[in-house]
Amino acid sequence: MSNMKEFVISEVKNETAVLVGLTTNRQNEAKTNEYLDELAFLAETAGAVVVKRFTQRLPQPHSVTYIGQGKLEEIRQYISDEADAEREVGMVIFDDELSPKQLRNVEKVLQVKILDRTSLILDIFAMRAQTAHAKTQVELAQYRYLLPRLQRLWTHLERQGGGSGAGGGKGSVGLRGPGETQLEMDRRIILNRMSLLKQRLAEIDRQKLTQRKNRGRLIRVALVGYTNVGKSTLMNLLAKSEVFAENKLFATLDTTVRKVVIENLPFLLTDTVGFIRKLPTHLVDSFKSTLDEVRESDILVHVVDISHPQFEEQIEVVNRTLQEVCNAGDKEMVMVFNKIDQFTYTPKDEDDLTPRTRENIPLDELKATWMARMGSNCVFISAKRQQNIDELRRLLYTKAKVIHTQRFPYNDFLYQTYDDLTE
Repeated sequence: MSNMKEFVISEVKNETAVLVGLTTNRQNEAKTNEYLDELAFLAETAGAVVVKRFTQRLPQPHSVTYIGQGKLEEIRQYISDEADAEREVGMVIFDDELSPKQLRNVEKVLQVKILDRTSLILDIFAMRAQTAHAKTQVELAQYRYLLPRLQRLWTHLERQGGGSGAGGGKGSVGLRGPGETQLEMDRRIILNRMSLLKQRLAEIDRQKLTQRKNRGRLIRVALVGYTNVGKSTLMNLLAKSEVFAENKLFATLDTTVRKVVIENLPFLLTDTVGFIRKLPTHLVDSFKSTLDEVRESDILVHVVDISHPQFEEQIEVVNRTLQEVCNAGDKEMVMVFNKIDQFTYTPKDEDDLTPRTRENIPLDELKATWMARMGSNCVFISAKRQQNIDELRRLLYTKAKVIHTQRFPYNDFLYQTYDDLTE
């Protein structure tokens, strides 16, 4: 089992990497470049150094090698030239999840370590997991990814063994067949391990359910959003805590809950794992227990990095994931547009008749657009610079007060002091 674990966690730190992406009928060149930018950030987070990108236009990914044979040969030649120049490329990272057949064929040609987007994210998850809960979830996700790829990993061990009488001479008795191949044995070991991990997660879930019940009927507010939008920084600011925050993807994997009091109104604030595009369903499934805090929350605070060029697409990714995984589409939602201090835009020339993009829209116009769409349910802040934080606190207080009044209708006098101060 120790040998198998070496395959489960890929160490990419300080390795030189090449990225590969496709422009298809469903993904234009601009979107491909955007995804590769995110993939490069993922690689950097894992500790790799990206030296080259390769893209190809195909109607759809090649079923055998993901990219065409000509492009695959071009990458192989680049790796060979870099090796001759003593700048060895250690791995090639593909922007989509590769099938076992694609993975096997590409590795046969390139002769270096091959990762896809899923395995790279899993590697980061393994690095970031701190608690027993997170480590168990990550290990389960790793085995779910590894299981269909066992053939590639263990072809050199496909031997037979163990059958009683197997290999015996003439007249052997008790023959039970050729025995179990190493591949079948490893598959059985992994399935047993996955079953154990699921039992362990179920036990942890029961413990966490008890913890949530012990919190009484306090209002629960959950921070959700795309990865690296500043949720943990905002958590530290509101709760005066020290949750780990870093300008890297998936800096936080463990769910953190803190008690926050705004004037005389207490509530629980939860920091959750960030979402990302092209996140496989089986990987999300392993983290469903972490998202229980989101399912049971009263208010969702959707944190958005408004300085990101594609922040609206990130909003869609988060909303879609919340609906599919957490069934949280009907919950009270507050939009918090973070990083206004990093927002930039480029005004269009008067003679430029091309359609405007996000880069051409000033912040005031975006504010007006979103506030017209969401009314008072959105606020624009900078958690890092602590801009407009009092406005966010007032908004959270107002939302929490409504729920608290419905839950405890005879406690209205608790809010008199703060209401007097804010009039």
